[in-house]
Amino acid sequence: MKKLLNDPNDVVEEMLEGYVKAYPNHVRQLPKNKRSLVTAKVTPENKVGVIIGGGSGHEPAFMGYVGDGMADGVAVGNIFASPPPDPILEATKAVDKGTGVVYVYGNYAGDVMNFGMGAELAELESDIHVESVIATDDVASAPKEESDKRRGIAGEFFITKAAGAAAEKGYDVHEVARIARKANDYVRTMGVGLSPCTLPQTGKPSFQLADSEMEIGLGHHGEPGVEKGILQTADKVTDRLIHDILIDMPLANGDNVAVLINGLGSTTRMELLIVFRRVEQLLSERGITIYRSYIGDYSTSQEMGGCSVTLLKLNEELTEMIDHPADCPMYVQK
Repeated sequence: MKKLLNDPNDVVEEMLEGYVKAYPNHVRQLPKNKRSLVTAKVTPENKVGVIIGGGSGHEPAFMGYVGDGMADGVAVGNIFASPPPDPILEATKAVDKGTGVVYVYGNYAGDVMNFGMGAELAELESDIHVESVIATDDVASAPKEESDKRRGIAGEFFITKAAGAAAEKGYDVHEVARIARKANDYVRTMGVGLSPCTLPQTGKPSFQLADSEMEIGLGHHGEPGVEKGILQTADKVTDRLIHDILIDMPLANGDNVAVLINGLGSTTRMELLIVFRRVEQLLSERGITIYRSYIGDYSTSQEMGGCSVTLLKLNEELTEMIDHPADCPMYVQK
């Protein structure tokens, strides 16, 4: 393992210290709980708050998406571990403007439990109404008829985008949650793993793959995928990812989509663009238009090799949310 670290047990705290010092005009750290970050800008009264969060190691998710048009606050956990309820509660209280807060987080046992406890405590201690939206975009992690069991991965970016835009447009807490849930209903992700990441505290890889192997549907934490086999060409891998997405969420001639080609940490922009090239070909052949494209590292797994493809099926309402500008430390859209 080669990483630029000091004490492996201090990586999250030192990362956060560097982050808030690098972007003081965007984020501030709450004094009561340093794992809670909120927007440094003054938000309007009566605006619905949006809180996101999850384990560290996925940067720029999740802390990179606090800012105008996106989230108002984030709770930061240890590497690949859910944040406990305390930073979630502190961030909730800090962003509440009296009209409620929407949580957006992935479908992992620790996140579901801790964000649920955070919501209960916010209601009990501060009378804050919380709506929770759980991302379940990973096609590989459960069959369609059990979609409530699916993991949340890169598609959570689009769900946060929809929630943040709706909140900034002045929608009430129920409408913000409804739009975020619609984004979740209309988004699908499928990924491929090529090589593991190394966890700072252990110095050991998160899973094992031979140099000649790949794994279709591998989870962001190294959870097993649906098929392990010999590494294939970029086009063949992309064909498989798009095939599985379109089987699960059929798209018709004339549909518009937003496409996210997400790198997992060590995959080059060159490779991601080659994958996007094939995605565009496959969708164009079916009469499907790419309305917006996002290519890069949006939700990583340390230095894991591989990528994921996310399609968001657009209608008029979701297009308005996706078009809304955003200004975050690690993501800007004009």
